[in-house]
Amino acid sequence: MMSRCAFVLAMLVLAGLAGWQATAQQASVYADAGEAGEALRLAGQALAQTRARAEKLEQSARAASAEADRTARETAAVAARIQQSEAEIELAGARIAWIDRQREKLRGRMAERQEPVVRLTAALQMMARRPLVFSLVRSESLRDTVYLRAVMETMLPEVQRRTAGLRAEIQRGRKLQEDARLATAERQASETVLKQRQTELAALESRQRLESRAAQGVASREADRAMALAEQARDLSALMGQLETDGTMRARLAALPGPVLPPSRPGEVLLVVDSPANATPAPPSGLGWILPVSGRLVSGFGERAEVGLTTGITLVASGGAQVVSPADGRVAFAGAYRGYGRIVIVEHSGGWTTLVTNLGRISATVGEKVVQGSPLGGAGPGRPVLTVELRRDGTPVNPLEHVGG
Repeated sequence: MMSRCAFVLAMLVLAGLAGWQATAQQASVYADAGEAGEALRLAGQALAQTRARAEKLEQSARAASAEADRTARETAAVAARIQQSEAEIELAGARIAWIDRQREKLRGRMAERQEPVVRLTAALQMMARRPLVFSLVRSESLRDTVYLRAVMETMLPEVQRRTAGLRAEIQRGRKLQEDARLATAERQASETVLKQRQTELAALESRQRLESRAAQGVASREADRAMALAEQARDLSALMGQLETDGTMRARLAALPGPVLPPSRPGEVLLVVDSPANATPAPPSGLGWILPVSGRLVSGFGERAEVGLTTGITLVASGGAQVVSPADGRVAFAGAYRGYGRIVIVEHSGGWTTLVTNLGRISATVGEKVVQGSPLGGAGPGRPVLTVELRRDGTPVNPLEHVGG
C-alpha cells in the first residue's frame, strides 16, 4: 500500500513537470541571464526618460502661444510618446527574455532532480504491478519480496522529500510562465498604442506641412543646394564641413542689424549706439542634447575600427524606431548619401551639429526649424544599426558626454 502511494505521488509530480515543460518557450536571444537582466535595466531607464520628456513637451505645447510653435511642440510630444511606446515594447521584450533565461535555468535544475525520481518511480511501478499473492506462491522469491517491501517503506520519506522539491520548482515555473504571459499582453497593448500614436503623428506632420506651405519655395531651393553639395563633396566629412560653413555664414547674416533710418530733420547728427539688443548673442556654453533614437550601444566614441578611430557612436535600434532631433535647431541636410544610407544633419546654435546615418525613412525637410524631440524619420526594418555623431565647430565630440547637458 505504501509503495502504491509513493508511486502515485511521484507520478503526479512528473506529470506536472511534463505539462510545464511542454509549454516552455524557446531560449531568448541573450547569451545569459546577466545580459538579459542588463537589457531589462536599460529598457526601464529608457522608458522613464521618454515618459518624462513627453510630459515636458506636452506642457510646453500647452503653454505655447504661436500656432506654429504649438504645432511643432505637439508633434515633438507625440514623437516622444511614440518613443515611450517603443521603450515599453522593448522593456516587455527584455522582461520576457529574462523570464526565459530563468525558466531555462529552472529546467536544468529540474532535469537533475528528475532522473533519480524517475528511477525510483520505475522501481515502485514494478513493485506495484507484482501482486503479493504471486510472490507468496514462489517461495524462493518470498525473501526478496519482503526485502524489497522493506526498502520501499524506508525510501518513501526520500521520495516524498524529492517530489516536494520538484513540486516547488514546478510552482515557480508556473509563476514564471504567468509572468511571461502578462509581459506578452503588455507588449501587445503597447504595440496597439504605438500604432495609434504613429497615426496621430502622421496627421500632425501633415498639418505642420500645410502651415509652412508659404516657405516651401525657399526650402525647395535649399534642398536642391544641399543635394548639389552632396554630389560635390568627396566624403561625409567634407559635406558636413561645407554645411557648417554655410550655417556660420547664415548666422552672421541673421545677426546683422536692419537698415538705419535717416534723421527726421536736416542737420541732426545720427548717433548709432551698439546696444545690447543689437549685439550678437554669445553662443551657449552647453547643449541640451538627447539621443535621437533609443537602442543598444554597440560601438562607442573613439574606438578603433578598420578606417581608424570612430567619430561617433553606433546604436542597434528596434525596427522602425522613431528618430527625433536631439536639440533645437535647423535641418541642414536630409536625404540619401553614398555609403551611409539616408542621413539627416541638424545644425544647433553655438556651432553644434548632429549627424544621424542609415535611417530607414526621413520625414524632415531641409531648412525646417525643429525643436528638441521633433521627428526626423525612422529606423529601418529588423534590427537596424544607426550611427550618431555630434560635432562642435567641426570637431567630433563624444555624444554620451552631452546627453542631458
